[in-house]
Amino acid sequence: MKKRRGSIVNVSSIVGVHGNWGQANYAASKAGIIGFTKSLAKELGSRSIRANVVAPGYVKTQLTDVLPEEVTASMIDQTPLGRVAEPHEVAGAVRFLASDEASFITGDVLLVDGGLGM
Repeated sequence: MKKRRGSIVNVSSIVGVHGNWGQANYAASKAGIIGFTKSLAKELGSRSIRANVVAPGYVKTQLTDVLPEEVTASMIDQTPLGRVAEPHEVAGAVRFLASDEASFITGDVLLVDGGLGM
């Protein structure tokens, strides 16, 4: 804050934006990250500190690799791009929001979900 500039990028989930059956506790925690980040954006904006959220959809990770094949197939069927995200695609969104190229973006939620949240 002393530098009077900076960027905070938090990671939430598409579930924090739209909810999901059987995941009320997870959805609440991810929605909390979004509300927290929007509040930070308002509180820190006068110090030129930006705060944004990246909300991924279904991403290929060690966690999702162990899910049953039918669960993955269902998520892919619901995603307009017809595939899961690779971790580097989420990292690219974080990198963009942290960069000077996003210097006038704050309090936003960037969905990296292949269109799942439409």
